[in-house]
Amino acid sequence: MNEQFADLGDITLCYETFGDPQDPTVLLIMGLATQMIGWHEDFCARLAGRGFHVVRFDNRDSGRSTHIEAPAPTVGQLARRSKKAAHYRLPDMADDASGLLDHLGVDRAHVVGASMGGMIAQTLAIRHPRRVLSLVSIMSNTGAQLSGQPALAVYPVLLKAAPREREAFAEHVAKLYDRIGSPGFDRDLDEVRDLARLSYDRDHDAAASGRQLAAIIASPKRTKDLGRITAPTLVIHGKADKLVRPSGGRAAARAIPGARLMLIEGMGHDLPRGVWDRIIDGIVDNARRAGVGVTEQTAA
Repeated sequence: MNEQFADLGDITLCYETFGDPQDPTVLLIMGLATQMIGWHEDFCARLAGRGFHVVRFDNRDSGRSTHIEAPAPTVGQLARRSKKAAHYRLPDMADDASGLLDHLGVDRAHVVGASMGGMIAQTLAIRHPRRVLSLVSIMSNTGAQLSGQPALAVYPVLLKAAPREREAFAEHVAKLYDRIGSPGFDRDLDEVRDLARLSYDRDHDAAASGRQLAAIIASPKRTKDLGRITAPTLVIHGKADKLVRPSGGRAAARAIPGARLMLIEGMGHDLPRGVWDRIIDGIVDNARRAGVGVTEQTAA
């Protein structure tokens, strides 16, 4: 990894780039409790090969970016959806992403977010519309409580505390993705375990995911504000997603003017290799809608 750091004042973000900086930038924003390596380096390389300068980064409270020195919310606070438990909100995380673009000297970028990253990407397009050339929101929602909520069957594994020991942590993550991942595509749980081990080695802050979840809960629903987005938008969602059910993606596509909806049969709440081509093709096609030339350097 070629990790670099952007000092944004109170927050420092760890990031990595792929491809030619002269190409149009794609900013990849990852989800809850997931480091930037959730965007697999092979995925990033393929996307760069389609004519993009690809940037992935650790959100605040993940990986090697700044971790907030504050206690995690209690289970009771999360269950009550208490906004007092939050030390920051999604708009703060969207401003982090905008600050990273400033650091990189990138005026406008194509923005792609997955899960919580989709929420951040949407918020970035709402708060900083001039900066977003195109928007791709993957397996996300609008923040409304009546759509895109987890299936009851996944709550037991979601609420189980992650082990503190490295190998037990890797096994916990594998079991989680076995539950919420894509049943219609091959899943390499050994690769999931390896990624979990790398994540553990980069950072293991047991309270961080709770703080991120509190930020989601404390942020207002975006349905009305999504109607102000002018960037060409593609919403991608798996039909088999148990964590953020497909109703979340449908609601986002309805709320954003002109948004296109791509529902993928057999895809759950992950990014298996079997869907990469469809997702990358979608990102490329959506970027072209923005009227900014994308010159493919190699075949995908």
